[in-house]
Amino acid sequence: MSAVLWEQLPWPDLGARLKQTAAAILPVGATEQHGPHMGCGMDFVLADKLCRAVSEQAAVPMLPVLPDGCSLGHSRRWPGTIALSPKTLIDVVFEIGSWAYHSGVRWLFVVNTHVTNAAPLRCALEMLRAQFDDFLVAVIHSATLSERVRAFHFDDGEDWHANDAETSLMLSVAPDMVDASRLEQADDPDRTEGLVFSHPVNRTSTNGVTGSPSLASRAKGEQGFAWMVEDLCALIEKGLREQPPLTYSYFDTVDVSQEFPS
Repeated sequence: MSAVLWEQLPWPDLGARLKQTAAAILPVGATEQHGPHMGCGMDFVLADKLCRAVSEQAAVPMLPVLPDGCSLGHSRRWPGTIALSPKTLIDVVFEIGSWAYHSGVRWLFVVNTHVTNAAPLRCALEMLRAQFDDFLVAVIHSATLSERVRAFHFDDGEDWHANDAETSLMLSVAPDMVDASRLEQADDPDRTEGLVFSHPVNRTSTNGVTGSPSLASRAKGEQGFAWMVEDLCALIEKGLREQPPLTYSYFDTVDVSQEFPS
């Protein structure tokens, strides 16, 4: 079985597929500097690889990956970052979700591989569920899919970036993204512990890294990626069985005379 890719299906086949499943996966990544040792497309490459593997196993159509995200915090200190404003990302995901809905999608799983996409994606979710009464939208963050996946990502820092985990993942699924000759010199510690404010990366890292990519290995990446695929499949399968706890319409108003008779 191969991944079910939205862009490869003729409309009659996509329509038939959505009548069967009414579900889709939207991978959202970023294009941003990932230290001196790793390609700037790490986040969207991971989103693409992860969601393709899950689409293949879960037989859920995958929309084309969004390669750019909200990466403003990486500043202009290092070349390579292409950042969308939060509002732009909100609007883009809302528009994609709206068109997906009109194609027949009723369960949308937004899979995010970049930490600071979280707030705009949540806003897009709010807008979609307020617009469409029968549209279930989930925003799933790849680094916190489960306890084991979270432990894998956060092992060398709370405010990690281009670290052991991300480098290991690329060594596993896209080794051409990593310059192994630079790993030993790429480590940079997490300087954010105990801070009150959220500072941009230019004020917390000397080289764009937070963590220890020198500890990375392909074997670690293979294990971490396998966990991510398994745990994301489980979340999607659970979501497809889920129904709202109550069935009231978003657009209905309470009849006060019935609820509180005088």
